[in-house]
Amino acid sequence: MDYLLGSPFSTPVGQRIERATSAVLRAEDWGLNMEICDIINETDDGPRDAVKAIKKRVVANNNFQEVMLTLTVLEACVKNCGRRFHALIAAQDFIEGVLVRAILPKYNPPTALTDRVLSLIQSWADAFRSSPSLSGVVLVYEDLRRRGLEFPMTDLDALSPIHTPSRVRQAPVSLPTYRQPRSIIDIISRIA
Repeated sequence: MDYLLGSPFSTPVGQRIERATSAVLRAEDWGLNMEICDIINETDDGPRDAVKAIKKRVVANNNFQEVMLTLTVLEACVKNCGRRFHALIAAQDFIEGVLVRAILPKYNPPTALTDRVLSLIQSWADAFRSSPSLSGVVLVYEDLRRRGLEFPMTDLDALSPIHTPSRVRQAPVSLPTYRQPRSIIDIISRIA
């Protein structure tokens, strides 16, 4: 019934995002976060459904622990999902309407949340700068900098890649078997 009413948490990926971002969690559930990434990568509606659930969890949510957990899920998805997901989250509407909105002064966000959002925007702008179809985040980043917003220092060495290569399933390779020499005498006798 929730699905018919449009609840973003009624889809398989939405249900998992709701669980992975629950305030009752003491720490991130990385198994669940990776399961979310798998659903996004393996289903047609995964990227769109995930973005709807993430947006619902972030926008105007006063439970900052849930928002921080949601940002962790979002970051994991950006690093482990493909272009279909990137196209949705790098859009100017998403960056401004979800992430920038979450750190507006009227919501009185903690400094840790503001720094995390700005750090994500900055790292995605750097990562997607050479992809014209993903330039929305770059435009927002540059606009925020022009307005004088200071971004946190980024340790570029600590950043992991934005997109991990997809799993490749190959047939097992059959290698020729060689008898291992048992002693130096075996080795010398092979040379002679």
